[in-house]
Amino acid sequence: MRRGDRLFQIIQILRRSSRRPITATAIAGELEISKRTVYRDIADLIGQRVPIRGEAGTGYVLDSGYDLPPLMLTQDEIEAAVLGAQWVAGRGDPVLARAAEDLIAKIAATVPERLRPYVMEPASRVPPAWNVPADGLDLVKARAHIHAGRKIALTYRDEQQRRSRRTVWPTVIGYFQTVRLLGAWCELRKDFRTFRTDRVETVEFLDERYPERPAALRAKWQKWITQRRAADLAGTLLRSAP
Repeated sequence: MRRGDRLFQIIQILRRSSRRPITATAIAGELEISKRTVYRDIADLIGQRVPIRGEAGTGYVLDSGYDLPPLMLTQDEIEAAVLGAQWVAGRGDPVLARAAEDLIAKIAATVPERLRPYVMEPASRVPPAWNVPADGLDLVKARAHIHAGRKIALTYRDEQQRRSRRTVWPTVIGYFQTVRLLGAWCELRKDFRTFRTDRVETVEFLDERYPERPAALRAKWQKWITQRRAADLAGTLLRSAP
């Protein structure tokens, strides 16, 4: 690894760890270099006025407010961004798909010439999407209502073909391999529910706001998802017990 790339990676590791001190041993292990090299590189970064606090034996912290110039990306970061954008381009709604294609073009136009092949000729590829059912609601409007904290009224058909009328507080849209899910608080069930977008038969985007901040509702959604996962795991363990 070139020294410039190594210094960049050290900054990235410190940024990722937020305000928790990270030791030279941990940095050396991730970058597969010696602790002596880490100590020397940290000293060089501090000499370049990168606001790093800490010392050998206790760990290092990057002060908040420091940032790098935009799009100083490593080869792996470029491949990761392009791979993710390929997935969205093939499976996102039309607006997100177009945005993903524009993102790839912007990365290609911005990175140095030596890194451009990692954008235009990546080693990783996403297979084309197939057999993806059509959405029953406009996902662009749904995303806008999620950000604005507004309600959606919909007619939904479940897997037993039963129809119900729901008013929901949209929280998140999940993009899976062949289906998309709308996660929301359901006023009918008084709980969070997920709705397959291809099973939505009618939809009305309401002007009415729900009585929660979107960020607070998302936090409750995440807690609900965590609890569901824990319950599913516990059920699996009980079923597999002798």
